[in-house]
Amino acid sequence: MTSLPDASPVLPSTAVHLEAAVAAAQAGSRVPSLSVAVLRDGAVAWSGVRGTAVRDGESARPTRDTQYRIGSITKTLTAALVMQLQEEGALDLADTVGTYVPEGPFADATIRGLLSHGGGLPAEPAGAWWERSRGTSYEALVAANAEAVRVLAPGERYHYSNLSYAILGHIVEVLRDAPWSEVLDATILGPLGMSRTTYAASAPHADGRSVEALTGLLVAEPHQDTGAMAPAGQLWSTPADLCRWLAELARPTLLSPRSVVAMTTPQSGDPDEKGAGAYGLGVRLSVAGERVLVGHGGSMPGFLAGAYVDRESGVGAVVLANTAYGLDVSALPRTLIETVLTHEPVIAPEWTPTREVPDGVRELLGTWHWGHQPFTMSYDGEALALAADGGRAFRFASAGADTWTGLSGYQLGETLRVVRREDGAISHLDVGTFCYTRIPYDPMVPIPGGA
Repeated sequence: MTSLPDASPVLPSTAVHLEAAVAAAQAGSRVPSLSVAVLRDGAVAWSGVRGTAVRDGESARPTRDTQYRIGSITKTLTAALVMQLQEEGALDLADTVGTYVPEGPFADATIRGLLSHGGGLPAEPAGAWWERSRGTSYEALVAANAEAVRVLAPGERYHYSNLSYAILGHIVEVLRDAPWSEVLDATILGPLGMSRTTYAASAPHADGRSVEALTGLLVAEPHQDTGAMAPAGQLWSTPADLCRWLAELARPTLLSPRSVVAMTTPQSGDPDEKGAGAYGLGVRLSVAGERVLVGHGGSMPGFLAGAYVDRESGVGAVVLANTAYGLDVSALPRTLIETVLTHEPVIAPEWTPTREVPDGVRELLGTWHWGHQPFTMSYDGEALALAADGGRAFRFASAGADTWTGLSGYQLGETLRVVRREDGAISHLDVGTFCYTRIPYDPMVPIPGGA
């Protein structure tokens, strides 16, 4: 399996708008070559190229199979390896680094803190500029950073750290007893069919380039093996391959849905962004209006990359370029996603009637009161839904006789208990000491806590 199969293609009228957006970005940002793909329904719905994949001695338009370096998009895959280890019980995100790799200056940092860039670690490792220098071993990396100190207190705020992901990659190596790249191939790239995502460049591939600001001439950029820093930004890939990865983030099949929800849940943030963005576990969240895109951007010498997906609709976009600066690799994917959803909106599935109401559900339906505020309990065919007028519903799944577990919002993970009188009739509902009664402040119902 070498490429993602085509979905139903976008309409020709939509394709014109997509091509125009890509053309404007390539020309306006002076990008030597640009390769993009749009994801829909788990497959590529549109792809396009612009410019030339400039390589030493040749100038040719890229194809869908042309590789580009993806930089920090690599971090999303490293994070997925860590989440797999958690799913297996091999580690806990609350564990400290020192539990598995005691060497190094940040043994007391938590795995969650490293994944979320909330551990306060330095942005870059001490020593040579790692993106442009020959990579070293993990032991050499540890030695170079022996005197490194935190730049922020753990959990104080988001602070992006490439060094954090080198440490996470080494934890994967220790627990899997294999090199990071081999683990990645075996547990993610292979199963997802991402055969054009590789550690080193594999022809056909673009070469990294910078553009002289005043002349437009191209300058060659180095392709370094980053060694111990590889888990932070080493990989090469194609738009079609990265669409496979975005499809996994949207509708997981390899990772558990719970892991993907954790990865795409805000863990740390930068107050300067004023709520427009946040960081999950290895995944960047970009917010505009009610739409939240999840994914990551990336840069390495001579390359820029961006891959984002709207999990709600399953529409995503990948942008890969061989240029060092100028192209906004978060804005262009959003433009492509919004273009598709504007011109070809997602059609809601047909409503179908509930087939049956399980035993014990019907007697819970109707009006309940929290104090004087009325709530309506309904059943949506899968779960109970408790909602105030104009408010979002709290959903509950059955957890046994007269017990339900919260699935959303304030009641997520909380237990709803159906409390009965001696004659078996329902007295009230108890949700984490919140008391819901059939009439406001029912005098026959004891107030939780005995007040």
